[in-house]
Amino acid sequence: MAGVQVGNRIIGADAPVTVGWENVPKVEGGPFKRAFFTWFQPVTLFGFLLFWYYAPNEWAVASTGIAIGIGFKVLLLALEWVNPRFRSWQLTWKELVTDLFYVGLGYTVLRIVDQFIGSDAIIGMLQSNFDFGKVAWFTGLPLLLQAFLISFVFDFGQYWMHRGMHNWYPLWLTHAPHHFITQLNINKGAVGNPVELFLIGLGIGGFFDFLPRAFLIAGTFGLAVSTYQHINVRFNTPRWWRFLFNTTEHHSVHHSLDYEATRSNYSGTWIIIDRMFGTCVDGEAEVLGMEGGRRMHIREVMHYPFSEAWKTLRAKFGAKFGNHMGGAHTAVPAE
Repeated sequence: MAGVQVGNRIIGADAPVTVGWENVPKVEGGPFKRAFFTWFQPVTLFGFLLFWYYAPNEWAVASTGIAIGIGFKVLLLALEWVNPRFRSWQLTWKELVTDLFYVGLGYTVLRIVDQFIGSDAIIGMLQSNFDFGKVAWFTGLPLLLQAFLISFVFDFGQYWMHRGMHNWYPLWLTHAPHHFITQLNINKGAVGNPVELFLIGLGIGGFFDFLPRAFLIAGTFGLAVSTYQHINVRFNTPRWWRFLFNTTEHHSVHHSLDYEATRSNYSGTWIIIDRMFGTCVDGEAEVLGMEGGRRMHIREVMHYPFSEAWKTLRAKFGAKFGNHMGGAHTAVPAE
């Protein structure tokens, strides 16, 4: 397989990857269907932004955001059945139950941990030890600009964390299980080892004491943009949208079986960050995963970073210490 040259890299030499927007299939059907799947994403984003901007104070609370988020994902789940991107990604009951396990993990255990040692705890410590009056001018900025800064700064940090996970072996061990998914569906973003999900959630967007409503508006970018990374829906994505924002197409390239393709499209929301650092690849991929596309089960996902780290340490230092690191003793030839 020859692949396609993108910058200094060859994309698609190991597995099929469609490179270039002109080669990505379009939504087929009548005028209504084509219009719906062309404008659904922008209309939804601007609708959410208007809601949070003008909503009464009693509505502008986190619980409202959670309810809207759940309802929006149910809607996208329905769209996966109406207009799937790939039939090979069609959701099965086994996939759904597995995904919901990880979703539940994120809403319970990981949320509790984050309060004590995650970004919430770090932000609380900084806010109690730093005079944020020095940056109070931030809260005087227009509300939408505040929201943009929160979203962009958080995603900038997430970009480098994600890129680090692909370039530093200890971090890669935590991230690798997420790359064993073989299809994209609405809840696949929650699939992964808890250590990785904790690390990828760290960000610096909340270090500034922005207005709570600005946080809710910033969350709209995550809900109405980042959510599309892991869905099985075919859109006629507008040109300006795919230039600014990460898309299902971009993220499918990142999850491809092709090694070089996986080292691209690291951002969560703003694909323009990848464009800034030369890691953006426009296109899509259907064949996803690692190790030939084998599916990793929950038990392996939970222990993979630790068991693989142990294997690596034993292979590296086992001989030096007489192979006493949990392995069998090496036979010594008689004199």
